[in-house]
Amino acid sequence: MLPKDAVMLLSVINLKLRDFYPSLDAFCEDTGEDRGEIEKRLAGIDYHYDAEKNQFV
Repeated sequence: MLPKDAVMLLSVINLKLRDFYPSLDAFCEDTGEDRGEIEKRLAGIDYHYDAEKNQFV
């Protein structure tokens, strides 16, 4: 279960991407989370997924 707060979500997602997953797609596939929903919530605080860095920046 991901945090509701967008800043906490950013922290958790970037940690998971850095330490455990090669891509956002891999994370979503493994956890069953909705990529579009994650991207929408983080875009709300002006963060967008950078595939090259495999992080939200």
